[in-house]
Amino acid sequence: MSERVVLAYSGGLDTSVAIGWIAEETGAEVIAVAVDVGQGGEDLDTVRKRALECGAVEAVVADAREEYASQYCLPALQANALYMDRYPLVSALSRPLIAKHLTDAAKEHGATTVSHGCTGKGNDQVRFEVGIGALDPELKVMAPVRDFAWTREKAISWAEGRGLPIDVNKKSPYSIDQNVWGRAVETGFLEDIWNAPVEDVYSYTADPAVPRDADELVITFDKGVPVAIDGETVTMLQAIEQLNRRAGAQGVGRLDMVEDRLVGIKSREIYEAPGALALINAHQELEDVTLERDLARFKRTVGQRWGELVYDGLWFSPLKKSLDAFVADSQQHVSGDIRMTLQGGRAVVTGRHSEQSLYDFNLATYDEGDTFDQGMAKGFVQLWGLPSKIAAKREQRG
Repeated sequence: MSERVVLAYSGGLDTSVAIGWIAEETGAEVIAVAVDVGQGGEDLDTVRKRALECGAVEAVVADAREEYASQYCLPALQANALYMDRYPLVSALSRPLIAKHLTDAAKEHGATTVSHGCTGKGNDQVRFEVGIGALDPELKVMAPVRDFAWTREKAISWAEGRGLPIDVNKKSPYSIDQNVWGRAVETGFLEDIWNAPVEDVYSYTADPAVPRDADELVITFDKGVPVAIDGETVTMLQAIEQLNRRAGAQGVGRLDMVEDRLVGIKSREIYEAPGALALINAHQELEDVTLERDLARFKRTVGQRWGELVYDGLWFSPLKKSLDAFVADSQQHVSGDIRMTLQGGRAVVTGRHSEQSLYDFNLATYDEGDTFDQGMAKGFVQLWGLPSKIAAKREQRG
C-alpha cells in the first residue's frame, strides 16, 4: 500500500490544492479530514465531495460540535480562561480537538504523516504539531504553506492548471477563523493598528450603538455547568448557541486587541465571542458568591496559567492535566442562578441566587438584624497590622 497522508481539510483554496500537490510531490495517498466545530458555511457533505473531486482517496467529515462544546469550551468556561485577560481562546480551543481527529484518522487509515495548511507566522502550526506529537509521537508532520513557501498566487495557478472545483476568485479582505465559541478576524487594513474596524468586519454581533430594547435572561449552573436558560434545559452547545444569538443581537462580545503571539510577534486581532464572554461573566459572578476567598484568589492564578497553556498549544501537557483536576474540583459548589441584562454591547449581571452561597445577609447588613460582632474587629486589626508596625519601628530607628 502507498504511503498515506492525513490532511486537515477546510474546503478552501489552500487545502484543496494541497491534496493534489502532496500526491504529486510525495506519491502518497491523501486522506482529507474536515471537522465541524460550529464554523458554519458549507455543509459537510459538500466539503467531502470537493475533497474527493480534488483527488483525496478518502474524505472523513466529523460533526464535533457537541464534543467541542462539552470537552473543550466547558473546561475553558470553568477556568474563566481569558488570554491577556481578554481573549476567550476562540481558535486555540478548537486546535487540540482537530489534532485529535487527525491522529485518530491517521491510525484508522494507516497514515504515517499529518499535514496542515498553517503558515510559519501564526500560533496554529504550534498547536497542531505539538498536539499531534503528544497524541502520537511517531507521526510525521508536513506543512506545505510554511515549508515550501506556498503563496496564494501559486495556489491559484495550481488550481486553474488542474481545473480544481473551487472558486479561485473568492477572496475575503480578511483572514477569518470561526467556530461556536467565537470568531477571529485579522489581516487586510486591520494590520495598521491605527485603523478602526468597520461594521463589515463583524458577523456574530450587531452594532452595539444602535438603540434597542434590553434582553434579560437567567442562566442556571450546576457545579459550574450551564444547564438551563430562563428555566429551559440546555446542553453546553445549546447554551453557547443561544447566547451567541441573544448576546450577539445586543452587540455583546466585540474585542479589538493587539495580542502577544507565541512565535514572538504582536498581532492585531478582532474577536467576536458573545456567547463565550456572556457565559464567562455569569460564571465568574456565581463563583464570587460560592467560592471561599483563598480558593477564589488561587483559582484566578490557575485560570490565567490554564489559558496561557492552551493558547501556547499545550492542551495535552502534564501541567494542563493537573490544572484541569484543580479547576474541576473547584466547581463542586458553583451552582445557582445568575440574572443578566444584555444591552448596548454589555452583559451586566443584576442578580445572583445559590443554595451554595457563602454570602450571609445577616453578616453583611448594616441594618437591624446584624449578627456580625464588631467587637472582634479591634483585636483582629491590631494583630493583622502587627508585622508592618514592627517593621516601621525598625525603619524609624534608622
